[in-house]
Amino acid sequence: MSENHQMELDRHFAWFEAKLPKGPARFVGWLRKPSSRYVRIPLAILLILGGIFSILPVLGLWMLPLGLLLFAQDVPFLQKPTARALGWIERKWIERERRKSMR
Repeated sequence: MSENHQMELDRHFAWFEAKLPKGPARFVGWLRKPSSRYVRIPLAILLILGGIFSILPVLGLWMLPLGLLLFAQDVPFLQKPTARALGWIERKWIERERRKSMR
């Protein structure tokens, strides 16, 4: 079951990567590789902490979900809720794009 959520998470990340410019997309692709785990986990923790302390200048609330996304790559119990949230975001994005193209 967890493998299924990992596959769904990978699909959502690939979709997101395709929306990014080439440089950031390459970085996200590298960060998602299993060999990048020792960079991904500390980065995720730093982003989560930055999101918690978003009241400080420079840090922002945007850091919290990004940190959780990265952390979900390695923590199985976070994969299902993260995959569901990404599915919802993807559906809303596609609906928005469809409405924009109708105008």
